[in-house]
Amino acid sequence: MNQPAAQAQKTKKPKASAPKTFTYKETVISCACGAEYLSGSTMDSIRVDICANCHPFFTGESRILDTEGRIEKFKKRYNMK
Repeated sequence: MNQPAAQAQKTKKPKASAPKTFTYKETVISCACGAEYLSGSTMDSIRVDICANCHPFFTGESRILDTEGRIEKFKKRYNMK
C-alpha cells in the first residue's frame, strides 16, 4: 500500500542531533600582582595584567604615570621651565 507523502518524508531522514555544548570547568584566574580568583571557564587557566586588587579605580589611588621622565624630557628639549 502507498503511504501518504508526509509520513514518507519522516521515515526517510532521522532528525539531526543538537550541537554539543561547552562544559565549564573550575579555572584559576591569576593577576600580575599575585591575586588569584576561582571562576568557571572553558580554558584551564587565565592570566590578566590588572585586577580589582590593583586597578586604581577600585583602590582609590590616583596615579600619574610618567614612564622614563617623559615630561622632563619634553621640558628639557624645548627649554621650558
